[in-house]
Amino acid sequence: MARKIGLYGVLAYLLFGLFFYWYLFYFADSTLPFEYQGSQADPAVFLNERELFLSEEYSRIRYLLYFLATPFEWIFYLIILLFGLSKAFKEWSEVTAKKKWLQTAIYLIWLSFFSFAAMLPFSYISYYLSKSYHISTQTFASWLKEELIDFWLNYGMTFILVSVLYWLMKKSTKRWWLYAWLLSVPFTLFLTFLQPVVIDPLYNDFYPLKNKELEAEILDMAQKADIPANHVFEVNMSEKTNALNAYVTGIGSNARIVLWDTTLNKLSNEQILFIMAHEMAHYVEKHIYINIATSLTFSLVGMYLTYKLMNWAVVRYGKAFNISAVSDLQSLPLFLMIISMLLFMSGPLSNMISRYQETRADRYAIEMTQNTEAGITTFQELSRAGLSQVNPPFLVKFFIYGHPTMLERISTLEEYKPKVKESEDEGN
Repeated sequence: MARKIGLYGVLAYLLFGLFFYWYLFYFADSTLPFEYQGSQADPAVFLNERELFLSEEYSRIRYLLYFLATPFEWIFYLIILLFGLSKAFKEWSEVTAKKKWLQTAIYLIWLSFFSFAAMLPFSYISYYLSKSYHISTQTFASWLKEELIDFWLNYGMTFILVSVLYWLMKKSTKRWWLYAWLLSVPFTLFLTFLQPVVIDPLYNDFYPLKNKELEAEILDMAQKADIPANHVFEVNMSEKTNALNAYVTGIGSNARIVLWDTTLNKLSNEQILFIMAHEMAHYVEKHIYINIATSLTFSLVGMYLTYKLMNWAVVRYGKAFNISAVSDLQSLPLFLMIISMLLFMSGPLSNMISRYQETRADRYAIEMTQNTEAGITTFQELSRAGLSQVNPPFLVKFFIYGHPTMLERISTLEEYKPKVKESEDEGN
């Protein structure tokens, strides 16, 4: 049974990978529809031939890497179960320590180390790819440091979550999923609150915007939008990347508007003000809180489905997986595999919600700045800096894109031009 499950799992993974390789390199067509050719959304208008070629090549490889890495995680956890490694991890932890919490910590060290080692090649390929196409400027030492920070942060949080989760499983075999979700609500809010001031500074240096004239303009916009902001932060990202970005993070008093220094170095003030108006829209329209509520709703459904699927899997494949009960710590790889699969399947819906919010934010920026040309040139520069496809294939957009495509964003701005002109004429 175990051999058959493993064989079918590997075959399914290979077929999955071959399908997306064929789709991305032979079937999918990123050519712009005829009506957009020659417009400002046409990459041939604002990219040279080499940039066009590199953006297509880089995007395809990057997308393929995503579609290979995600299901590989499922295969990894399946192998851990089928080969009895999860059982071995538990036995080693019981031999090493007597206290339950310490046994859990030791089990997790083994599982986390094997998981880190299994996924490290994908992380390195992603880093090497970005470096080869001159998007990343990060040194190998800096990249490895971040990987290790990720490892220990994830290990610490996973230890807390797993300890509580399996305690709940033992206390309530039928309601553990609900109690676990209820406890995740304050934990999620706490992490979101801490993100800007505790977690983010572990990776990068943040400081108030040095350009005080620009900061004054941004804060003036914030005041008009009734945003209680006293500072705009910039982060030193030029040591790691040539890509451009800005974002809003945190909640309550810890909410921050952040600009990458690469954005400050490569864009004009008008373009930066357009980006800031876009980011302010997320605050004004409460997108951060909506996203937290959406995430918690998804996690409630996800925890219930995980509960049902784990019970079914243990009853049907418990012997092959070396799992005697759901509450047995050996079932953790099964739990993580199911969660990963559910996240992948819920991704398209999450992306759709995110794309709607980003579209709203773009329109807010247009109305606030009345500067569609700044928006168009900003999106063109973002495409160039990140070597991103203007019109990605449908399945890529469906599974990966949390933003509208550059084709959609630039064409929307072009359509708004007449409206902006009419508004200016009325004002005169």
